[in-house]
Amino acid sequence: HMAVMKQQDKEKPGLLARFVPILHWLPHYNKAWLTGDIVAGLSVWALMVPQSLGYAAISGVPVQYGLYAAAIALIVYAIFGSSRHVVTGPTSTIAAVTGAAVLSVAKTGSSEAVALVAVITILAGILYIILSVLKMGWVSNFLAESVLVGFIFGIGIDVAIGQLKHVTGTHVTGESVWQKLASWIASLPHTHTTTLVVGVAALVLLVALKIYAPKVPCALVALVLGIGASAIFDLSAQGVAVVGKVPRGLPIPALPDVSIVTKNFGLILSGAIGVLLVGFSESLAAARQYAAKHHYDIDVNQEMLAQGVANVTSGLFQSINVCGSLSKSSVNDGSGAKSEMASLAQGAFVILTLLFLAPLFADLPEAVLGAIVIEAVVFGLMDVKAMKRIYRLNRTEFWVGTLALLGVLTFGTLQGVLMGLLLSLLVLIARSSKPDIPVLGRWPGTEVFHSLNENPDSETFPGLVIIRFDGALYFATANELRDKVREVTTDVDSPVREVLIDMEGVNYIDLEGSDMLNEITKDMRTVGVEIHLARVKHAVMEMLEKDGVD
Repeated sequence: HMAVMKQQDKEKPGLLARFVPILHWLPHYNKAWLTGDIVAGLSVWALMVPQSLGYAAISGVPVQYGLYAAAIALIVYAIFGSSRHVVTGPTSTIAAVTGAAVLSVAKTGSSEAVALVAVITILAGILYIILSVLKMGWVSNFLAESVLVGFIFGIGIDVAIGQLKHVTGTHVTGESVWQKLASWIASLPHTHTTTLVVGVAALVLLVALKIYAPKVPCALVALVLGIGASAIFDLSAQGVAVVGKVPRGLPIPALPDVSIVTKNFGLILSGAIGVLLVGFSESLAAARQYAAKHHYDIDVNQEMLAQGVANVTSGLFQSINVCGSLSKSSVNDGSGAKSEMASLAQGAFVILTLLFLAPLFADLPEAVLGAIVIEAVVFGLMDVKAMKRIYRLNRTEFWVGTLALLGVLTFGTLQGVLMGLLLSLLVLIARSSKPDIPVLGRWPGTEVFHSLNENPDSETFPGLVIIRFDGALYFATANELRDKVREVTTDVDSPVREVLIDMEGVNYIDLEGSDMLNEITKDMRTVGVEIHLARVKHAVMEMLEKDGVD
């Protein structure tokens, strides 16, 4: 298997095949992989169908639009994607981002909601493609991991609380999660008993299967049993809300109404940017994980192109946003998928579902659909283990992640995206503006220099202090160097005559960094201290020479 994959990698794709990878991998497809790919296709289908129905509901559109998106994304990604194992389709994170935007101005299930979701999906896809053409895949790294973990955890709580009304059969109002939760608690005296029984039974079944039989497709089991119970006991006649008519067949492509775009452009743009940032972070995490596991390369910019084309195509077919899914990719890999053929198989199975099984979903109780979504987000988005790890390794980052979580709960998903970006920026500034500047000593009998804090037995030299600057010397860090030089030369036991700055860790210097070295040199000279530099990189030396500081 590994030998065949290596041989496939050696045969370089042509120019067109680099942009349309299916032209490269399909002619080299190993037929021995077909059984594994089809089994994986069925396994992912069992998870994709029920979840896609629920994620369409979170987005604010009728359930069939989730299946449309799944079918389109699976096939388009197999054509354009560079990963052999990533499964692309609707996910709860981006559905929540889209739903937060759409449901603030449109009613759930309305034609206006469908149009708005389609436009956000198309615009998100266009942004992906633009970033791919500009080779700006680095944008995916812009959300700090601690912020992303906290943000996604908050979305999970938001989505789960939003689904509780379906389990109890009550009506809930409110903008923030706290308002929704308070409204739901206030509505509990009006709980519809039969709906509650159905919803709780579905939740208990889903959690039990997840814990005790993790290989069983619990969402599909709940879906089938929910439809069966609804038909046998005629639950809709007993007041249990059901999904309602789901049309058979495939969607028809349509261009969005220009008036919808102009009227809601700010909302659409913020939703699309949120979908882009969160969706691509998840997509790329999945692609990198399985490329590393199975020893092949992915192309970040090609991944952006694939996600972009998948979203544009989905939007043109009036469907919801899509991205690479960590949970479904895990099922795909665990079920024996060897190539992109598994994704094509999954797409084919979803199309067959739309053609032949769609009308059956009409009897699905909304309580069961709500339970499926709650189970998916509790086990998929609320990553307690990751939060514990961040808490153990870096308390500051833990509190930053917690702020992102609380931002989503308090201000909403879209505002949470903006808050996440700002927090990530603050984390970046905080990390880069506090460089490590250790005082060095020589290990006895060697030419090796260590930090004195870590190696207090190292040799020091009378009248000389050696410090090392670890990081870029630019406007955000220049003052730190000045403060350190003053610290090591002022109020010390023996007088300092020379300071040697080890510049090995400095790979970039800007105008302010150069000015600061000049200023430090002049200031220290007035008190009888000479400044020397060692191990200066060529680019840094070139800057100092141009500025006359050398």
